[in-house]
Amino acid sequence: MNKLFSILLSSLIMLQSFGVHYDDIVQLDELIEHAQFHSEQYGDNVIVFLSKHYGELKADHQRDHQEEKKDHEKLPFNHSGASHICVADVFINNYKSELNEVEFSDYSDGNFYYQAPSSSLHSQGILQPPRIS
Repeated sequence: MNKLFSILLSSLIMLQSFGVHYDDIVQLDELIEHAQFHSEQYGDNVIVFLSKHYGELKADHQRDHQEEKKDHEKLPFNHSGASHICVADVFINNYKSELNEVEFSDYSDGNFYYQAPSSSLHSQGILQPPRIS
């Protein structure tokens, strides 16, 4: 059961990374019905149908066939991009002020010193590395 759940979750994440939503999978029957309609009405094969709805002929097809607009809205993979909104705020500041230059000095008197360890354990030699005997 865990393997099945892992496979389903992984495939869902993969499909969403490609831009395929679960609504698109549900709407596949609308795509098949509309492809059959185009085949009967216009004699389109699958390649021409996909080109008319997702490719180069999309703008011409939408302009020429306004009566199919409601059917086209039901087709999968037609995301308007409204879910991906990027908002950029731009502020233009007209106030000009002179920036003061920062001066760096080469004063290099150190404020650190080394003090030898002064613990009693160190002076008695208790903390020594192991020796080969």
